[in-house]
Amino acid sequence: MSASPLSFDGRVAIITGAGGGLGRSHALELARRGALVVVNDLGGSVDGTGGSTTAAESVVQEIEALGGTAVANTDSIATPEGGEAVVQTALDTFGKVDIIINNAGILRDTSFKNMTAEMLDPVLDVHLRGAFNVTRPAWSLMRDQGYGRIINTTSGAGLFGNFGQANYGAAKMGLVGLARVLAVEGHKNGIRVNVIAPIARTRMTEEILGDKADQLGPELISPLVAYLAHESCDRNGAIYSVGGGRIARVFLGVTPGVMDQSLTAESIADSIDQIDDTDDFFIPARLNDEIRVIYGALS
Repeated sequence: MSASPLSFDGRVAIITGAGGGLGRSHALELARRGALVVVNDLGGSVDGTGGSTTAAESVVQEIEALGGTAVANTDSIATPEGGEAVVQTALDTFGKVDIIINNAGILRDTSFKNMTAEMLDPVLDVHLRGAFNVTRPAWSLMRDQGYGRIINTTSGAGLFGNFGQANYGAAKMGLVGLARVLAVEGHKNGIRVNVIAPIARTRMTEEILGDKADQLGPELISPLVAYLAHESCDRNGAIYSVGGGRIARVFLGVTPGVMDQSLTAESIADSIDQIDDTDDFFIPARLNDEIRVIYGALS
């Protein structure tokens, strides 16, 4: 156990999609620990249509009832202007940005044969471009102050695949790539960027979780978010699977593979099992780490 509670006194956190589900849980957890919270939520339906100020304002009222401090923001993060407005709300209200939790998301599921651009673009706009649109205007602020914590929300649908979610999976895996690059670029400026892959009962998942849904509350995800958002967290570029009280690391590894500068399609067919063998795998922290392994093999 930690010797003392992880406090967020004076820290300013932006949480997107915080009007319900996971985002609401994260907002309550950080506010309870002293954070000043921007509760962003467009107030739309699961598929991203519509809008209402009620969701964000309701969570702000919950936080204030607990003695915390928060402000509602209902801008759409699907546009650069909306993302800038969210960050400006934090600056106008609290004067800075320390933490960004990119949580907002929508669903437009169907099998790939039935998927259209109209089903792809809105999902990319909210999940992937939304994270970019909010993080981009806050990035220079974090660099200048020499501190920041950013958490992107991916999904097993992107990491491992899931039927009917090509748009969602592509967006969610894009968030991993974004986080990995920002982890590299922000490290020298005191910025840490990590990723969570939650399994939790929300309005987006309640139809698919079956009889275990009651054991998969969003409140079991937020402790990980609090840890990753805290100044004491030294992890960077990591991905964590979390749900129902279980937490585990997900990682991108490279097998030892084979070295053969006379490669042919036929020689690959002969050695594919050795290429795929995961014994003694290597976990690159960045692209240069993988390149060094290849250079080592060449020498």
